Formats: sequence, C-alpha cells, structure tokens
Amino acid sequence: MGSRITGTGSSIPPTCVENSALAQHVDTTDEWIVKRTGIRTRHLLEDAQLPSDMGVEAGRRALLAADTPASDVDLLLVATNFPDMICPGSSPFVAQGLGLSDVPFLDLTAGCSGFVYGLALAEGMIASGLFRRVLLVGMEALSRVTDWSDRRTCVLFGDGAGAVLMEPGEEGTGILGISLHGDADKALFLHIPSGGTREPASSETLARRGHFVKMEGSGVFRSAAPMMESATRVALQRAHLDLSDVDWIIPHQANQRIIDAFTRRLGVPSERVITNLERVANTSTASIPIALDEEIRAGRIQSGDVVLMTAFGAGVTYGAVVLKL
Repeated sequence: MGSRITGTGSSIPPTCVENSALAQHVDTTDEWIVKRTGIRTRHLLEDAQLPSDMGVEAGRRALLAADTPASDVDLLLVATNFPDMICPGSSPFVAQGLGLSDVPFLDLTAGCSGFVYGLALAEGMIASGLFRRVLLVGMEALSRVTDWSDRRTCVLFGDGAGAVLMEPGEEGTGILGISLHGDADKALFLHIPSGGTREPASSETLARRGHFVKMEGSGVFRSAAPMMESATRVALQRAHLDLSDVDWIIPHQANQRIIDAFTRRLGVPSERVITNLERVANTSTASIPIALDEEIRAGRIQSGDVVLMTAFGAGVTYGAVVLKL
C-alpha cells in the first residue's frame, strides 16, 4: 500500500436553502430538523445546472492543488449513486468537462460508501502498476431524487462534489489500511424502487412517486454507528495503528446523531471528528471528500496527519480507510 493524496478539491452549488424554507412546504420546523439531524442549511443545484458540472469543478480544483495538468491523469473514477444518465452514467461527462483524452473512466456505485470504496479501488489500480495517477470524484445531485413532500427525507440531503488526485507514495505514507464490508440483507434500507429494469418507469410508478429516495430511517440509525465502528477498528488493525495514532476522523456526514453515536462507541473526543453537515447536509458520496478538502484548505488538516475516513450507505455497504497525508 501507500497510494497518497496529492491534491483535493470540492464544489458546492451557490444556492443555499435554510430549514425555514423547507418548513414552508412540509410539516416541520427549524428546531425539529436541527434536533433530529444537526442540519441547518443545504446547497442545491439550480434546474439549469448539470450534476456533472460539480464533478468537473471539484476535479479541476484537485488537479490545481496537486499542480498536475489533466493530461497527466491515467484513470477517472466517479463515485455516484444518481448519475447524470442511467446510461452512460456521469463519468464520461466529467471526463469531457475536464478535457481528458483517451483516458479510461467509470462510474462506481456503492451507496454513500462510494468514496471510501473508490479510495480502495484507486489504491489497487495504482499498486497493480496499471495506472499512476487516478482522479477520484465523489459527486451527488440528491435534490433531483428527493421527494420534497416527504419530511422524513427532504430535510436530510444536499448537493455537492469532492475530488482527490492519487499517486504512488513512499513507504509509510498514503493509504495504510483498508476495510470494506457489505450486508445485502439490508439492501432496501435506502433505495429508489422505480426506474431500473426491475420496475421500469411507467405512469403508475410516477403516480406513486417511485422515482424518489425511500429510506427506512430506524434501520439506518440502528446499523450505521456499529458498522462504521467495526470497519474503523479493522482498518486500524490492518494499518497496525491504534486510535490514539489518528489525528482526524472524517465520518460520512449523514446525521449528527449517528456521528455522535459512532464517536461514543469509539471513545474518542468530538474535537478529533470532522463535521460539516450543519452547513451542507448529507451529500452522500461527496460528503467525505468535501469535508477533507475544506479542512486541508483551512489549514486544520496538514501534511503528515493520519486521517481515518469511514462511511456506510445503501446496499448496505460500509468501510473505512486510514491514510497518512
């Protein structure tokens, strides 16, 4: 192992929606949303904006931070659950926007764990010698699949993208430990029932609002914290590190109560846990790379720090990656 992150970038739409705006359309209040989720605002795409535009902007910023031209990228990975098109996905549009020529690209779907899975995939690709520089983008336009009449889900999500450029690292730097897991018995905890080949789009699926995200909130809440804790401990064991060796933990930004429960299970102080969902809400695959980029640019996370990233998501997938910047 040892693939390292050499540049980070992120993109958040300028349109900011406060809780009070949602309270005008569904039966909720700012107080209820903050208490249940920790979220105060989220950023949403305008109707005319393309989801892949966020991925392009995040990717450009990551390349600029790494002082690397797009022509040096060998592979583009786009982790997303809600692509621009079911076919051909989002990665070709991100590749177009970045001006990548004759560069392989692919979409990676692994729920909100997609970015963590993408780090592992990029590590394997680089370690194999197939590729030297891998651009990994986590992007999500959740506003396009959110039922804005359902107060259980519409308060949770926001849009955004984050990206990292990965290259071979030196001994003892970069990715030190990986832990990936899945529990298919919980596949319907979070899903979109209609629009795929199992239940193609029809007037009936539209009428019953089958093309929006559905979530079993209690199941997600019960499972998320123990899953992330388990993956974290396995990744640390494989990295031959203790929790005390970790400078920063960046969990998937799903819900503040889930993050608090996870933190308590680990027994680490909240000061070492990075959160930004109060401002940007749950951006799924984009949540971890956005938080990472923000903290690096703010100077809080610095070169040499050991960072642990962990997530859970639809599928159900979960995992963790430990790396040294």
